[in-house]
Amino acid sequence: MEYVAVLLPSIVVGLLFWFAMKSIFNADKAERQAEAQAQAEAESRTAAPADRPDPESNR
Repeated sequence: MEYVAVLLPSIVVGLLFWFAMKSIFNADKAERQAEAQAQAEAESRTAAPADRPDPESNR
């Protein structure tokens, strides 16, 4: 039992570190996906008017 008492604090701290790093990486991944989606939407909005001819230019 003394081995458990010695190793348990290190195991708990290691698990806490693992959960913290996992949540940080998941948040970073979600942020990168949201940023890529926002950038793609912004590019599609800026590219769309250039693709369509101006209706007033035909007059």
